[in-house]
Amino acid sequence: MSTLAVNQLQLAPLGAGDLIDRTVRLYRRHFTPLIRASAPPIIVQTVGVVLWTIGVQAASATGAEEWLVVYFLLSAFALVLRFLGFLFQLIVLGGATRNLVMHLLRGEPVTARAVYRNVRSRFWGLLGVTIAVMACAVFSAGMAFFAWFIVMMLYVVVLTFMAPVMVPWLVALVSIIVYLATAFGALYIFFLLAGRVAYAPQVMMVEGKGVFAAIGRSTQLARGNARRLMAMFFFTTFATYSVLMILLAPLVWLAYLNGVDLTRLLWAFLWGINAEQIPPWAAVSFQVALQLSGIILAPVWTLGLSLLYVDERVRHEGYDVELLAAQRLGDMPALPAGAHVPLAPAIVTPAAKPTPRHEYEPDGLTHKRADSVLGLME
Repeated sequence: MSTLAVNQLQLAPLGAGDLIDRTVRLYRRHFTPLIRASAPPIIVQTVGVVLWTIGVQAASATGAEEWLVVYFLLSAFALVLRFLGFLFQLIVLGGATRNLVMHLLRGEPVTARAVYRNVRSRFWGLLGVTIAVMACAVFSAGMAFFAWFIVMMLYVVVLTFMAPVMVPWLVALVSIIVYLATAFGALYIFFLLAGRVAYAPQVMMVEGKGVFAAIGRSTQLARGNARRLMAMFFFTTFATYSVLMILLAPLVWLAYLNGVDLTRLLWAFLWGINAEQIPPWAAVSFQVALQLSGIILAPVWTLGLSLLYVDERVRHEGYDVELLAAQRLGDMPALPAGAHVPLAPAIVTPAAKPTPRHEYEPDGLTHKRADSVLGLME
């Protein structure tokens, strides 16, 4: 069994540093299967990005109206392809959560085939959870931006009255501090709201719940995780741009040797300004490099959320004791429809069939299993 199986789970809660450390170690150990699992949806996005770049640049250069319509349709198709690729990526990462949690708890191998098998088993449920999480993220981003906007407007009003009696360098320093503090506060509001549904894919794939039940369960588990989610965000953002800079370095040097204005290239890459003046090969190459960095680091979020999910259940629900009981006593039998008992299966097996009611003895089985668990705890 893996060293991260249930008998080796740490009882101390995972801090931000512990979370990042264990995520990196898991990622290094399972780099190849995670890359194979995350590559197909990002390849779809890459095709959309390439078609979008070609369509936009060709539309800005052509003078024929009939070709302008063709390039417009090509750009629209590229946008749809990018969205579908992004949606498929989130679904695949959601399906990977069961494989990762099973590895953490039972030492099962992490493979791309297992990830896509999990996706096929709960595809429509994962689609519903993904759409719900995206909607919650959009709502949270809107609330965070609204809070940021209100604070900045109030600061502008205060600054209007205070600026005449303040030296210019002090105005600039205070403005930078207020802007950074407000941005940090808006980011905290975003993760405080959006983080409530962060565990919905894990709940669905591990506990076998439906879409709405998984969202409700996630809101219970994810309380107080905003700071750790922010730590994961800063780490993944820094790592993504680090990988991106490594991939862009040879492209920047090649563009410089071919006489491309690097300042214009940078502005076109970051903000899309004067993108039609950049050679097509440079624009496409830069977008492909961006997608490659996504392939490399897309699984990091899933690993971190899977670790947090297990940590929450271990700390607040005695999940390690429950799993130890499952190891010693075997998996609990499937329950008939409508049956309610104090104990639930540690990990729900999707293929499990409900047990007929006449074969189930609620009182005897429940008491026997409860006595066994208490014996293990002693």
